[in-house]
Amino acid sequence: MEKRHLALKKLLAAVEKELLHKPDRKTLDRLSLLAGFQDWDSFQDALHGDASADENYLSEK
Repeated sequence: MEKRHLALKKLLAAVEKELLHKPDRKTLDRLSLLAGFQDWDSFQDALHGDASADENYLSEK
């Protein structure tokens, strides 16, 4: 029983560590592309500022 408890405790610690891990810049840029933004900075500007997602799309005229 003690071995299972220790294994479960280690597993929980590993999961908690991964949940607290901040993604790197490359991952954030890729996620921003999925949301329709050019990069993480433009996503943050739109989220916290007056910028619009429309500014990030290229015009096809």
